[in-house]
Amino acid sequence: MKITSKYYGPAILWALFILIMCSIKTGEVGKSSIFFAGFDKLVHCGFFFVLVVFLFNGLIRQQSPVVISYKQLIIITVSSVLYGGFIELLQLTIFTWRSGEWSDLFADVVGASMGVFSVIFTVKAMIYEKK
Repeated sequence: MKITSKYYGPAILWALFILIMCSIKTGEVGKSSIFFAGFDKLVHCGFFFVLVVFLFNGLIRQQSPVVISYKQLIIITVSSVLYGGFIELLQLTIFTWRSGEWSDLFADVVGASMGVFSVIFTVKAMIYEKK
């Protein structure tokens, strides 16, 4: 199967959005009373959930029978988790006004895993509906 990048536009834009949002200075906004204690972790989880869904959307749109292999599952999951680790390393070393935390990386892994689960569930439901 030939992999084309034309279906991965939303995933690439979302990955850039994640990078920008994780690199900006939040200042006093992050300390506002409208945000609860774990809000940052929830945002990380949501970012990577959407990233994984966009990556699978690009993968599914270039296949005529909708089939996802374990290899594709592992590649997308590992690449999104590595991207989360890369962002945390950037926050630790380059974006020094931000803090690279293991708990943020854990939230990235949880979000990516939730995205993988939702895609598997949706694809299985689509296959079941066709029967």
